[in-house]
Amino acid sequence: MKSPLPTRYWFFAAVVIAFVASLVLWNDGWAWRVLAFASGFLTVVGVTDIAQTRRTLPRNFPILAHVRYFFETIRPMMRQYVVEADDDEVPFSHDQRAIVYQRAKLALETRPFGTERNVYAANYEWINHSMMPTEIEHHDFRVPVGGPDCTQPYSASVFNISAMSFGSLSPNAIRALNEGARRGGFYHDTGEGSLSPYHREMGGDVVWELGSGYFGACERAGVFSEERFVERAVLPQVRMIELKLSQGAKPGHGGMLPGAKVTREIALTRGVPEGEDCISPARHSAFDTPEGLLRFIARLRTLSGGKPTGFKLAIGHPWEWFGIAKAMLTTGIRPDFIVVDGGEGGTGAAPMEFADHVGAPLREALLLVHNTLVGLGLRDEVRIGAAGKIITGFDVARTLALGADWCNAARGFMFALGCIQSQTCHTDHCPTGIATQDAKRWRALDVPDKAERVKNFQQNTLRALRELVAAAGLRHPGELGPEHIIRRVSGNEVRSLAVLYPFVRPGELLDGVPEHAVFQRFWPEARADAFTPPAGVAEMRWSKLV
Repeated sequence: MKSPLPTRYWFFAAVVIAFVASLVLWNDGWAWRVLAFASGFLTVVGVTDIAQTRRTLPRNFPILAHVRYFFETIRPMMRQYVVEADDDEVPFSHDQRAIVYQRAKLALETRPFGTERNVYAANYEWINHSMMPTEIEHHDFRVPVGGPDCTQPYSASVFNISAMSFGSLSPNAIRALNEGARRGGFYHDTGEGSLSPYHREMGGDVVWELGSGYFGACERAGVFSEERFVERAVLPQVRMIELKLSQGAKPGHGGMLPGAKVTREIALTRGVPEGEDCISPARHSAFDTPEGLLRFIARLRTLSGGKPTGFKLAIGHPWEWFGIAKAMLTTGIRPDFIVVDGGEGGTGAAPMEFADHVGAPLREALLLVHNTLVGLGLRDEVRIGAAGKIITGFDVARTLALGADWCNAARGFMFALGCIQSQTCHTDHCPTGIATQDAKRWRALDVPDKAERVKNFQQNTLRALRELVAAAGLRHPGELGPEHIIRRVSGNEVRSLAVLYPFVRPGELLDGVPEHAVFQRFWPEARADAFTPPAGVAEMRWSKLV
């Protein structure tokens, strides 16, 4: 028989029992009196933990959570720990969480004694400042999104919430994220799990992401339905439509929600049968060529009433992206925006090899997309968003300098909700009530408090970005270029990103092929009417098999 008391409360229950027993046996010796004082104190702590709303972890794990807090207090919260990698320095998430927590909780951000980074280590980066810094009045930097075929353009913030689905996240986590977005004036991407009632409840701006399952807009998983799409797409709260081709954490890989987990609520949200396996295919069924993709984008834009419509992708085979770019010329159809998702992006669950070794990292992927659009003279018509381990104001500045118009983040906003990276997202046992459908856990997440922290993190990150942009002598993040960001490449050499990375001249792809290896190799044979590899690649592949 299942215990009515969740296991996470057993320790607290044992403390209460010990307290009651020690009171009963108070006169039987001094040991019982000591136990009474100790257990009584812990009982008060436990009751306080359950009653308070600011911290989810002690609400779910009364008394025990303080053990974790103790160990956090005895380590330097802002100390930089790095893992030496072949090509870069990868900060541990402890430092990232500390930055987010401080900004979310409005804690003091200044640091004594200067940087703790080794400024002479390879890959150390900084932004060059100006002798004539500017004064920027506000930090609410906006980017207009919507081309000539868009009748309902949207003014997007330069820092928004990346795609995280209901089902992966709990109802209260979705509520808090969306309310935070509403308070701060930025958008909340729904993820491919559809536009749920929890996204709509708080009224924050939403970008509706459609994956290969077309959840919320399907006859059945993987089969698109115009009628069901229109029902949600025309809602005023839905500001943009994003078609997901692939995501950075597991590109080229679909997913499945087992029928046992497809509850009535999930079924209604996604538009699939209750109790049946919910399959997210690895590829789309609505198109099978680059030109077909763009026609589908145009179709979605029309059906939504002219809202900005684009797609998200992680870069894999370069010729497939080049085929999409060529299709923009052959069809005359332009997406209003493209979101580039780096291979370092996160997810609730992904096969290990996919998370570690599939998909181009954000910088290289972003540069390829940016350079291609510049080379075709289309960069002013198509906006670019970027996502992939973006946490700080400097992360945003560097990403914009490399060609993005705005940035999305998931990890940072998860930290703002209280995520401790217990890495139990896929088990339904998330201790903080964020990545779970266990109502006993997610109800402990206080929506108003966490929503304020979500807003604070975004606003304070933009304030940090404003200070960086002003220090560089600029007036808007859109003015940042690769020449502003400097990287140490060795103990005695530094280079700007403008020197380290290749950049294509405006219109260069219309007149010929740039002197860059990836364009030289794959651009001439990329096809707008097929995703198939260039002939040389196919021949090489078959020669290895014969």
